[in-house]
Amino acid sequence: MYDIIGDVHGQATLLKKLLQKMGYEKTNGSFSHPGRKAIFVGDFINRGTEIRKTIKIIRSMVESGNAFAILGNHEINAIIYHLTDKQDSLLVKRPNRYYPALIKTIKEFSSPREAEWKDNLNWMRTLPLFLDFGDIRIVHACWSDEAVAIAASVYEEGRIKKKTFRTIHKKADDDITKSVWLLTKGILLKMPSDLHVVNNKGVAPRSFRMRWWEETAGMSFRNLSFESKYTLPDYTVPLQIIPENEPYPNDAPIVFFGHYCRGRGPIVVKPNICCVDSCVTGSGVLTAYRWSGERQLDVGNIVQVK
Repeated sequence: MYDIIGDVHGQATLLKKLLQKMGYEKTNGSFSHPGRKAIFVGDFINRGTEIRKTIKIIRSMVESGNAFAILGNHEINAIIYHLTDKQDSLLVKRPNRYYPALIKTIKEFSSPREAEWKDNLNWMRTLPLFLDFGDIRIVHACWSDEAVAIAASVYEEGRIKKKTFRTIHKKADDDITKSVWLLTKGILLKMPSDLHVVNNKGVAPRSFRMRWWEETAGMSFRNLSFESKYTLPDYTVPLQIIPENEPYPNDAPIVFFGHYCRGRGPIVVKPNICCVDSCVTGSGVLTAYRWSGERQLDVGNIVQVK
């Protein structure tokens, strides 16, 4: 059975504490459990102060068969940031939008650890974009059958090749690009320039993260939003501005994901929807869900450390 662990973001001490609380012990350089495996939902780099240690823990567990891990948008950004083109020049020109989020990770792997960081980037490319175990599914931000099918096609010979990440960086309208970002960033509702909806902080956001699993027609801004930092009003969202989405059926397998920084919850959103990202760098809480074969999620199976 599986323990699905939310976005760690460089919090190695909390990760160790969570693993130990769930009965994992370190032997032969890796944390393991006699009857369970961990699953990491991505975004284990950036933000925290123990990024290198975090990667060591997760990578050792994956490579020893004690865990699975998938890519989050932070790992994808890191891979793209360090790519070179055919002339061996950096693909991403500096400075750029990736750098502020990556700065802590880059500093931890500065001289003399550049080779170690390069090796970790190569290892990250061996991680999938989703996992489907039949009864449960794991993705970083949003499950889409169509995006999953496309993402499965880019995983070749045990890794995602660099050409795929070059496509993601260069071709915004490519099906691969759109599928990868859908799986790892979810659906963002972007406000038209002439529409201003003020949240409870007195700010009019230009976009917000959607509850991608819902049937959106007739929903209010508040109910459609899955933002953690503010609340939107109860005005009905005009159908013309809602992006296309694929509601997640109530009878579909349980899906676990991270990404949304739910420091105040909910963790279990619906009987088959679970967001294990508890905003570790903001709330100081790291979350796992212990799945043991149940068909419907049970809040009693949530484990947290602070």
